[in-house]
Amino acid sequence: MKKINQIIVSSIIASAFVAQSSLSIAQTAPASSDETIRPFHVKFPKEKLTDLKRRILATQWPERETVNDQSQGVQLATIQALAKYWATSYDWSKCEAKLNAIPQFVTNIDGLDIHFIHVRSKHKNALPIIITHGWPGSIIEQLKIIGPLTDPTAYGGKPEDAFDVVIPSLPGYGFSGKPTATGWDPQHVAKAWVELMKRLGYTKYVAQGGDWGNAVTEQMALLTPPGLLGIHTNMPATVPADVAKALQYGEPQPSGLSDEEKHAWDQLDFFYKHGLGYANEMANRPQTLYGIQDSPVGLAAWMIDHDGVSLALITRVFNDQPEGLTKDDILDNVTLYWLTGTAVSSARLYWESKLAFFAPKGITIPVAVSAFPDELYQAPKTWTERAYPKLIYYNKLDKGGHFAAWEQPKTFAEEMRASFKTLR
Repeated sequence: MKKINQIIVSSIIASAFVAQSSLSIAQTAPASSDETIRPFHVKFPKEKLTDLKRRILATQWPERETVNDQSQGVQLATIQALAKYWATSYDWSKCEAKLNAIPQFVTNIDGLDIHFIHVRSKHKNALPIIITHGWPGSIIEQLKIIGPLTDPTAYGGKPEDAFDVVIPSLPGYGFSGKPTATGWDPQHVAKAWVELMKRLGYTKYVAQGGDWGNAVTEQMALLTPPGLLGIHTNMPATVPADVAKALQYGEPQPSGLSDEEKHAWDQLDFFYKHGLGYANEMANRPQTLYGIQDSPVGLAAWMIDHDGVSLALITRVFNDQPEGLTKDDILDNVTLYWLTGTAVSSARLYWESKLAFFAPKGITIPVAVSAFPDELYQAPKTWTERAYPKLIYYNKLDKGGHFAAWEQPKTFAEEMRASFKTLR
């Protein structure tokens, strides 16, 4: 067990939401080995949604936690409030309509169907950007930033700020295919994304990601494809080796850390001690997670317990307090995982990856970083400058967390404009 924990800690710390038979597109457009780009339309049968509601209402509840905080996990009052809203008030058809109002496509890369959103700007010379989500996220995370990025003049920007936006679903996530063999690690996904941008006809573009999206985006940067001008990350890999080692083995923090670096240490140390449970399980035994594939409430609880700050925010949302996210935002994401049957297939990415998540990778192309305060750690500028020798932009934000594009879309879009201004 000690060895297993060291492996996952190295991976996360060391450095640090289709059942295809339910989708009409899967019935009419099976996976192919050619390079065809096929339009995609979301439509789940009514029976699937009826079954979801039945399962929510049939949940077998445990007793209440024995503490008055979230130290034992998702509190019973929170998950019961979520379940009540999900079963009685939530309407998936609104999310479905929102998705179908956006251009979506599927193309086969390396034998796997890859789903992606692709919205071209009306403005000339728009900069193409490929944005990658993470776990427990999905394309739902990025829906709010599509408008501000592709049509900046409608959101306080200028025509020269425009982007063409590509948002793929990771393999095993959302509407992308589920790998039936091993090998779809972040490096493989990065190569697929390079191929996707080439297939879309882009000869120059930028890339962005957080969480697994950061891992994929950094691997794209390491490939140095001719068209990739630079990358942006909101969860950078900057943790120095001595800090990573001390965190991994429970040693005291290294001497000489600045106040900003000590704060990052404290955030990482908390995550190391209290936030690695989900990552340990998925990295080592993803196939064992049958419970969250079978129980929608189990899936929801697993997904919202990603990190303490995000869970606290979601708890406030379901306690009817206004936040950057709404009840529907959260349930759109969880429902997507449920309807596509991707609880286990998405988890396998943790098993596939052998990367030290927060260790600097030696990226040599231009990098931009937005450091949000409630991320797993707010990357200090000192660490960031050392990790990325071609740092072209760094901004320390005063609001926002792990799901920055979802929670703070206006700020996030502004960060994209500022980050890539010099690369246009």
